[in-house]
Amino acid sequence: MSLWSRLKSGLSRSSDALGSSLSGLMGGRKLSAETLGELEDALIMADLGVGTAAAITEALRARRDLATLDDAGVRAALAGEIAALLQPVEKPFALPDATPTVILLAGVNGAGKTTTIGKLAKKFQAENKSVMLAACDTFRAAASEQLQVWGARANVPVVAGATGADAAGLAFQALEKARAEDIDVLMIDTAGRLQSNDNLMAELEKIIRVVKKLDADAPHESLLVLDATTGQNAVAQAEAFLAAAQTSGLIMTKLDGTARGGGLVAIAQKLALPIYFIGVGEQADDLQTFSAARFAHALVGAEMEGAG
Repeated sequence: MSLWSRLKSGLSRSSDALGSSLSGLMGGRKLSAETLGELEDALIMADLGVGTAAAITEALRARRDLATLDDAGVRAALAGEIAALLQPVEKPFALPDATPTVILLAGVNGAGKTTTIGKLAKKFQAENKSVMLAACDTFRAAASEQLQVWGARANVPVVAGATGADAAGLAFQALEKARAEDIDVLMIDTAGRLQSNDNLMAELEKIIRVVKKLDADAPHESLLVLDATTGQNAVAQAEAFLAAAQTSGLIMTKLDGTARGGGLVAIAQKLALPIYFIGVGEQADDLQTFSAARFAHALVGAEMEGAG
C-alpha cells in the first residue's frame, strides 16, 4: 500500500464524517452564499475550530467561481484552503549536525510516545544512523519493558534503570554511554504526565538541565507527542508542555482512531510549531512525514494529482 493510500485509510474516519456532512449540505447543488453557513457548521463539527472554520468559509465566499463549485469542487477548494493554513507548520525533520543528536519525547499518558520512539528508531536506522534509546519513564515498570521490546525489534540498545530510579540521572547515564559508543541518535522516553502535575513537569525540566551538563545544546529536538483522539483539547495539553519541555516540534498520533482529525488544523493555527510526523496506523510505515497538502486532501476526501 502506498503512503498516500495509508494516509487516506488512516484518515478515513475523519474524512467520512466530514464527507457525510458535505454530501448532505450539497445534495447535488452548487455551493452558494446560503450553503456556506452550513459548510462552516460542518467544519466546526469536524473539530477545525470556530476561527479556522470562519476563515476558510470567508476565503471561499471571496471566490469568483463560488457558484460553479459542485461537491468535488468544494472538496478541492477546501483542501486548498486547509493546506494553505497548514503550510507554515510543514517542516521536514532533519537531524542536526551533532553526535549524538539527543531527542526528547514528552506528552500525556497514553499519547503513544513509546510506540512513536520505536517507529522513529526504525526510520533513523533506514537512514543508516545508529540509535540508542533511554527508558526514562521510571514510574511504570511496563513502560521500560515496552521500550525494550521496541529496542529488540529494531535491534537497538536500550538504557534502562529500576522502577522509581531518578529519570534525570538515567538520561545523563544514557548520554554518557551514547557519546562513548559514538551513537548518532539518542532518544529519551519520558513518563507520561498530565499537564497539571507540577512535580512531573519539574522532573521534565530537570532532565533537560541535567543533559545540558554534558551537551549545552541538548536536547537538540524536544518533541511533544499529541493524541489526535483528544481533538482540540490537545491545545491545552501542548501549551502546558511548551515551557517545561522546551518543545521544538509536534507529532500527532492515533489519527486512524478518531473522526476528529480536523483538530490538527486548529492545533497548528494555535501553536504555530512544526508538525514533523503524523501517526495513521500501527505499522512502522504508518508514522508519516507531515505534508500539508496530502493531509488536507485526505481530510476532506479530495483526490490529489500525483499523490501516488
